[in-house]
Amino acid sequence: MSEPRGGASRDTYRHGDLQQALLDAGVELARDGGPHAVVLREATRRVGVSPNAAYRHFADHRALLEAVSDAAQGFVADAMEDELASATAAAERAVGTEDPAALAAELARAHLRAVGSGYLRFARSEPGLFRAAFSVPRVLDRADSSAKAGRGGRTPFQLLTIALDEHVEAGILPAERRAHTEFLAWSAVHGLATLMIDGPLRGLPHELVGGVERRLLDMVEQGL
Repeated sequence: MSEPRGGASRDTYRHGDLQQALLDAGVELARDGGPHAVVLREATRRVGVSPNAAYRHFADHRALLEAVSDAAQGFVADAMEDELASATAAAERAVGTEDPAALAAELARAHLRAVGSGYLRFARSEPGLFRAAFSVPRVLDRADSSAKAGRGGRTPFQLLTIALDEHVEAGILPAERRAHTEFLAWSAVHGLATLMIDGPLRGLPHELVGGVERRLLDMVEQGL
C-alpha cells in the first residue's frame, strides 16, 4: 500500500542534509524558470518530503528564494573568477614580469574587463539563475555575505570592487574619482545583461553579441 501524499512518515529526510536538498531543488527550479518558478511546495515535492518538513529550514517561500538568490550570486562569482584566471594568464604572457608597473596596469584593465565579461557570460548561459540572483531586494551592506560568495570566497560585488581598487593602485583611476564607481560600472553591465535576456536585445544576432559587450566594457573603463 502506498503512503499518503505528504504523510507524516515522509517528514524525516533520510538521504542527507534536507536544507541543502531543498536549496538544490530551488536552484534547479530557478535555472529552469527564473525566480517565479521557485516554489517551496514544488521543492518539497522534488525532494520527496512533506511541506511541513521544509518549514523547519525555510519559514516560507521568501526564505527559500533568498537562499536561492544567494546561491545564484555565488555561481555568478564563479563565472567571474573563471574569466579572471584566464585574463591574468593572458596579461602576464603579453607584458611579462620585467616591468611591474606595466604589468599592474595591464592586470587592472584585464581584471575589470574579466569581471564584466564573466557577468555577461553567466547572464547569457544561465538566464534563469541570473534573474534569480538579483531578484530579492536587499540592502547592499549584505553584499559581502558568505552565502553569496563563489568558490574563491568572494561575491560578485567584491570582485568588481577589487578590480576597481586595482585601477587606483596602478595609477589608471585617480583616487578622487574612485568613490561609487562600483555602482556606475555595475549598472551599465547589468543593464546590458538584462536587455539581452529579457529586453529588446534578446534577439540580437549571435555574431553581434561579442562586439556589443566589448564596446560596453570599453565605455565603462573609459568613463571611469
